[in-house]
Amino acid sequence: MKLGDWNLMGEEEWEMGPDRETEKIIREFGAYSDWLFELKSVDPHVLKKPLAEGKWSASEIIAHILKWDEHLSDRVIPAVLEGEGMAFPEFGPFNNRAAAYAEKVTPGRLITEAGAARNQLVSRLFELPESVLVRPAASNGDSHCPYTGSPYTLIYIIGDFIYHDQHHRQQIDDFLGNAQKHPIR
Repeated sequence: MKLGDWNLMGEEEWEMGPDRETEKIIREFGAYSDWLFELKSVDPHVLKKPLAEGKWSASEIIAHILKWDEHLSDRVIPAVLEGEGMAFPEFGPFNNRAAAYAEKVTPGRLITEAGAARNQLVSRLFELPESVLVRPAASNGDSHCPYTGSPYTLIYIIGDFIYHDQHHRQQIDDFLGNAQKHPIR
């Protein structure tokens, strides 16, 4: 659920107030680290295999999410703290560099780095005042999400990244489930 979806909430959830809702979003964002830890038991060879022909491997996806976490921590949060908008690079080249990084490190190291980066980012988000998390901040010059009409805020963007994480987690989980049924050689 995104912050802009308040009208879809039941009355009980609506009464939670912004502080508890924000905390809930940050905790859900942090749950990615727990899922990553589970991947440490997967054969590194399997994590390096493309999920399908012409698709990224699990390692490349993990590197992709790692690099977005680093961008949020290194660029987006400082900009929001300064009262500036959030800037995101052109996705294609950024994602290609992230995928290339996965080829330079072992899956185990990548999982460790990604978990540490997410945990650091989550800790940083918990340290921010509520007013900073919910303050409107343009995203690449746009003040509102074109799909929901909700104003962009740092916590709204974190909510979007939760959905992004879930999409990629599902891809990897599906792949690993198929790999168990039909071992990769």
